[in-house]
Amino acid sequence: MKYLHTMIRVSDLEQSVDFFANTLGLVETRRKEVEAGRFTLVFFATAPGEPEVELTYNWDQQEPYTTGRNFGHLAYSVENIYDYCRMLMDKGVVILRPPRDGRMAFIRTPDQISIELLQQGDALPVAEPWASMENKGSW
Repeated sequence: MKYLHTMIRVSDLEQSVDFFANTLGLVETRRKEVEAGRFTLVFFATAPGEPEVELTYNWDQQEPYTTGRNFGHLAYSVENIYDYCRMLMDKGVVILRPPRDGRMAFIRTPDQISIELLQQGDALPVAEPWASMENKGSW
């Protein structure tokens, strides 16, 4: 058995593609438009050949998507959680759970899918401004 991907539905394809590609820095690996089914699939990964996130955009979706309690979050490891969170903040992303412990942070996609960011290897030494930042909203 091999893990392939996680699918999430998105309400604005271009906004979500921009977020995953330009904000998070993931690589678009493939895209498929299915005219008969009226949907578009866009796959992203940290690198080609790695497990993917599949964005599914249903062309005729009118009602907003809600987040079910049975889905928790997507998770990615980063080389330096402080630098990565600073880069996200510079792009306007709200850090919902700052990396106060030098190890873990949470953000959300434009469709409110929670993303956990984890420091690769050992936690970084506790540092400001992160140590005194409060949580914002839910994550």
